[in-house]
Amino acid sequence: MAELDFEIYNNQLIQQIVGPHDSNLRLIEKMLEVEISSFGNKITIKGAKKATEQAKEALDILNTKASKGIEINEQEVKAAVRISNNGNSNVDPKTLSDIVLKTKKRHIYPRSANQALYIQEMFKNELVFGLGPAGTGKTYLAVALAVSMMLEGKIDKIILSRPAVEAGENLGFLPGDMKDKIDPYLRPLYDALYEMLPAEHVDKKLAIGEIEIAPLAFMRGRTLSNAFVILDEAQNTTPMQMKMFLTRLGENSRMVVNGDLSQVDLPRGTISGLQDALDTLKKVSNISSVTFSATDVVRHGLVAKIVKAYEERTKKAKND
Repeated sequence: MAELDFEIYNNQLIQQIVGPHDSNLRLIEKMLEVEISSFGNKITIKGAKKATEQAKEALDILNTKASKGIEINEQEVKAAVRISNNGNSNVDPKTLSDIVLKTKKRHIYPRSANQALYIQEMFKNELVFGLGPAGTGKTYLAVALAVSMMLEGKIDKIILSRPAVEAGENLGFLPGDMKDKIDPYLRPLYDALYEMLPAEHVDKKLAIGEIEIAPLAFMRGRTLSNAFVILDEAQNTTPMQMKMFLTRLGENSRMVVNGDLSQVDLPRGTISGLQDALDTLKKVSNISSVTFSATDVVRHGLVAKIVKAYEERTKKAKND
């Protein structure tokens, strides 16, 4: 058992950090299995050495965020705990609150160390692969960075794409014209845009072509310059489709390719273009990949438990 004592000297910040009726402290206690007490400006943490240090780190992160005017709510507390459990030496938890993506409707901060690393890699590299389960923010953060760069005038166009393969369904059997057929597959991309820009801005940019949302097949034969290009659900591409997409990259552009290799919907025996690309390009410079896990899931807490359960079952099956 270990004990840590420290003080937060700003009376206004301490109120925000501990939360109403110490609710934020209770949440950290539950997540890390420690005991936290506060008296005035003094906070005491008791528990296993590693857990107490992580709790202290989480409270330091909340202190930094509160001092910058960021509202401390339940999601921020959970994010601080995830970030404090930082097994990645490339990311300094104390500087994570300096990473921000500014859009018209909100400022977006990383909610785990891997999310911070992902944002950093997207800034640095022309091609980034985001790998891992749903709910880890892969597409959301890529869209946020694209919107932020467009608002800063660094790119002229945002292109969002997905392969039209989902859960074994066939587009030919769906009702309506081509737009009616493909829109359901592209809906998550629209949703992300509308969270970051006013609806009228999104609609205008879609109308004039500054934002384009299209199935992967529509990318053939194009050169995409001065653009931020995102391919979502990339595990459902074939190797030829992936090669076609990657070779669209033009001047002053960057690409982000996201996917979950545990959720491949291609016909049995078909190699995933995402896996093929990772194997083929692993020695090429200016290309980075970031792998997320269940601990990075930022949706409902139960989603992280579900993802973890599936990961453990898959790992067990491989070992048997």
